[in-house]
Amino acid sequence: MKISIRMDDITPDMDWSKFMRFKALCDQYGIRPLIGVVPDNLDENLHITEPETAPVSDFWHYLRELERDGWCIAQHGATHIYTTRKMGCFPLNRLSEFAGIGYKQQYEALKRGKTILSDHGVRTDVFMAPAHSFDRNTIKALKELGFHRMTDGFGKEPYIRWGMVFYPISYKQSSVLKNKEKKGYTTFVIHANTMNDQDFERYEQIFAAHRDRLISYTDLLELTPKKRGVFGNVREYLMAVTKFVLVNFRG
Repeated sequence: MKISIRMDDITPDMDWSKFMRFKALCDQYGIRPLIGVVPDNLDENLHITEPETAPVSDFWHYLRELERDGWCIAQHGATHIYTTRKMGCFPLNRLSEFAGIGYKQQYEALKRGKTILSDHGVRTDVFMAPAHSFDRNTIKALKELGFHRMTDGFGKEPYIRWGMVFYPISYKQSSVLKNKEKKGYTTFVIHANTMNDQDFERYEQIFAAHRDRLISYTDLLELTPKKRGVFGNVREYLMAVTKFVLVNFRG
């Protein structure tokens, strides 16, 4: 499978040293990832460095520069504050910024996030749900606000569901890396803020060993999505539930 990269939790006060370290690795291998930008970060866990100490003087200008260089930007929620313990349509986690909340409240939060981005010259139709959690009200609100694509789901190619195009993430990275002959596309999810030296070394090894399989996210967005049937949707849901159980209830 071809492998693209997405980076979550991009904020003015993220861990810039780790972001830049991973960016250098992407630059070395000519990879242009998708980055999920939190419009109004209120999550204390993401307050890591003072924006004044960042290696860039203007966060939003830097994002626009990355975009001009071929990076893709997604709106990553609104505030990144988890307000419910609902699992939503893609049950990987039992916490959510959106799932379980009424349509109007979701619409207003998403609209405010989109306005913040657009006021800073960042425009995107790609959405990245915090904790991978969303429900049908989220989808409805996103469509009303002009979003057409989401980075989530399981599968081997982009697919259409609920009038949105989904770009699947990896169910298990090790399986993708072992099966070099399998056809299709997937995305590895990166949280640079929480990476340690061993994590960086691992990705350096992955990029070196699989450089012919790495693609930029723009290449993924150019693919023609396919409509997926009921069986594929049920299979995805069961895979997500299984992964949730395996991750949270290991002995």
